[in-house]
Amino acid sequence: MVRVALVGFGAVGRGFADAVLGGAPVDVDVVLVADSSSVAVDGDGLDLASVKKRKEDEGVVGDGEDTVGALEEAEYDVLVEASPTTLGDAEPAFGYMMTAIDNGAHVVTSNKGPLAMRYAELMEKADEAGVEVRMEGAVGGAIPTINTVRESLAGDDVSGVRGILNGTCNFILTRMLEEGLTYEHVLGEAQDMGIAESDPTFDVEGIDTALKCVILSNVLFEGERTLDDVDVDGITEVTPDSLRLARESGHVVKLVGEVSEDALSVAPRLVPEGHALDVGGTLNVVSFDADLAGEVTVTGHGAGSSETASALVSDLTAVVRKS
Repeated sequence: MVRVALVGFGAVGRGFADAVLGGAPVDVDVVLVADSSSVAVDGDGLDLASVKKRKEDEGVVGDGEDTVGALEEAEYDVLVEASPTTLGDAEPAFGYMMTAIDNGAHVVTSNKGPLAMRYAELMEKADEAGVEVRMEGAVGGAIPTINTVRESLAGDDVSGVRGILNGTCNFILTRMLEEGLTYEHVLGEAQDMGIAESDPTFDVEGIDTALKCVILSNVLFEGERTLDDVDVDGITEVTPDSLRLARESGHVVKLVGEVSEDALSVAPRLVPEGHALDVGGTLNVVSFDADLAGEVTVTGHGAGSSETASALVSDLTAVVRKS
């Protein structure tokens, strides 16, 4: 039985709870749940269904208020950190992770902030403590991007990565091309459908893709890159005419993130029709340039609570089976 502390009870955190309630591949006792304003703790294991209901009815998960204090005092084996991404110092998520590592707990996270802004500090602390930090849910949701680098291509020299890492942008560009609609029109559609946030800046300005590129770079090249190291251009200036002209030349326009040891970039790019990066809708795709394996491409749905929860459960299972 693995004891889990779950921090973050938004869509992803609740998706993880649903996965545990539905039967995870390993036996899980969630002993701590925290949202942005409250904490519930039970060393014998919380009733997740009751925690979910209280969140729905009252907007809180418990009676406690001090997440860091609860993480310091509780006994758990793994912290599942699914709180909202913040930039700058990446707090409070960075502090939650460091507290868990101080307690000798592994960390499984979908939070891009600490991984993109303070990766080196986090990994140095984890190495000193002899614990793992796993992050599949932070890059590409259910698509095995990090694990492809760390495991499938572990014996290979991966020189670069390029991919479509934001389903919202891909949906918008696909609809604009198919229907000849303006960016503003399709953005409204995406917001109505729940594909885009009410404030879509993080996605459409390329920031989300840039953070994922930083994380991939840090994992691949053991670096200390941050968001400041990425040249970023989003999709807000893409027009139906530019998409039409691209198609007439046998291309589509996609927001592509590119990672190499020398540079990181995110921008709308011309992609030949039928190319591996020519995927539609909310799909994500990532291609790795490997010395021995050649080009390795993985495709799937990168966003959504269930997809990200799947990645969290996968990482949790890997930690337990490795321990």
